Amino acid sequence: MGLCIVILAAGKGTRMYSDKPKVLHTLAGKSLLEHVCQTAMGLSHRDVYVVYGHGGDQVPNALQNFQVNWVEQEEQLGTGHAVQQVLPDIPDVDNVLILYGDVPLITEESLKTLVDAASTTGFSLLTTHVEDPHGYGRIIRDEDSKIVAIVEEKDATEEQKRIFEINTGFMVVKAELLKLWVNALSNNNKQDEYYLTDIVSKAVADDVNITPVLAESNIEVKGINNRSQLAEAERYFQLVQAHHLMYRGVGLCDPARFDLRGELEIGRDNEIDINVVIEGRVKLGNNVTIGANCYIKDTIIADNVNVLANTMIDNAVIGDGCNIGPFARIRPNTTLDEDVHIGNFVELKKTDIGKGSKINHLSYLGDTHIGTETNIGAGTITCNYDGANKHQTIIGDKVFVGSDVQLIAPVKVHDGATIAAGTTVTKDVAENELAISRSEQKSIPKWKRPSKN
Repeated sequence: MGLCIVILAAGKGTRMYSDKPKVLHTLAGKSLLEHVCQTAMGLSHRDVYVVYGHGGDQVPNALQNFQVNWVEQEEQLGTGHAVQQVLPDIPDVDNVLILYGDVPLITEESLKTLVDAASTTGFSLLTTHVEDPHGYGRIIRDEDSKIVAIVEEKDATEEQKRIFEINTGFMVVKAELLKLWVNALSNNNKQDEYYLTDIVSKAVADDVNITPVLAESNIEVKGINNRSQLAEAERYFQLVQAHHLMYRGVGLCDPARFDLRGELEIGRDNEIDINVVIEGRVKLGNNVTIGANCYIKDTIIADNVNVLANTMIDNAVIGDGCNIGPFARIRPNTTLDEDVHIGNFVELKKTDIGKGSKINHLSYLGDTHIGTETNIGAGTITCNYDGANKHQTIIGDKVFVGSDVQLIAPVKVHDGATIAAGTTVTKDVAENELAISRSEQKSIPKWKRPSKN
């Protein structure tokens, strides 16, 4: 006997008011469905099936990296109908776990408990208690507290609506039984849909006991139906991640104002200020300080680095002891060696900078290699694009570049060279040479400024 996992992801998400399928809306940088698929992959299983519908191929195209079986539900006739699309491919002896593509916070631990609970009866159901059950299917129990039915909100009596135990939708059912019950479902209800929850009454009729499992948290079983609920789930998810990082020693000035949208590998004694966003895969060494309002993506940062406020770093490698910002932008394929200083309003792209070099003010360097202990003055730019192709600028060791210099790539500045302020460099500069290009300064005595009439 194995486990097959079915993820229902065909819904339109009308209340999202979006052309994008609901399950493709993002939480912490990943789609809702991606969160569910990742959790499913953590369980020991035979196959994973995703039932999609609204949005057509948008859903499978967005998750091409996942090893799942895509099954299209051409007509959306309810959850029972959605499961029916998958059942012919599942062996009778397997158990089937039903998940939902718009419930992203379900935990692997809860699902393992649910799977284990089905081993005896062949049917386990995850329930929870809520203060406001409006909109949810109610769990109906008999005098012996056995589950005998699930009644949807629109079909419930006033007395049933006062029940606070609700159906989460998560269940594990033996495939042989599931096929029997799903194929016997009726759409005789106010929605004219085939409810998967109706299999509960069929299980009771067939004397199959349903093993209830109480969810540890209401949050993990909460579905996303509108933008407000998505925002609530985002903040909960981020707070959980923030506290997990703090338990491991990261200093967060305010865990409510921190976003991790990926994976963060940490060292010791790191301090992160407010409104910092970490995306993709980021690695921090020891004694790293990140100022307020920074964005860091797919980057490795070594020890003793200080990233000042309002800095963006994307796909870069930052060496020991570097100082970056404020208001710096480090673009992809940039590498900084040890003790490099990148100051305010400096932008780097596809640039390697050697140990101890400094670019402290208002500069742009792209497609550039810079050696060690070189100083780049304010207002320096590399003119790396000729309108069709990108070209490289090479600057050697211990070079001094004055302010307001333009380097017209491809050009090479050799070790020890000096470039005077205001120079436009169009040719290579030899070792220990001074390069200067300026128009002659003229003075007109007793000059009178124009005045308004």
